[in-house]
Amino acid sequence: MNKEDLQTKIEETRKYMYEAYNQGEDYDKILVISQQLDDLLNRMVKLKSNYKYVLLLLPILI
Repeated sequence: MNKEDLQTKIEETRKYMYEAYNQGEDYDKILVISQQLDDLLNRMVKLKSNYKYVLLLLPILI
């Protein structure tokens, strides 16, 4: 999943969790959505750190 797709998925999941909370959904359901959001956010952090690592190494590789 590329950065743009991941960002879109994060926003969709965040909205879904907010709507579930506002509709009084079960705590367990909101917890599962929150865990999914955490996973997506962790992927974004990893993606960004990998990108920074590549930029850092690029001058060495050239």
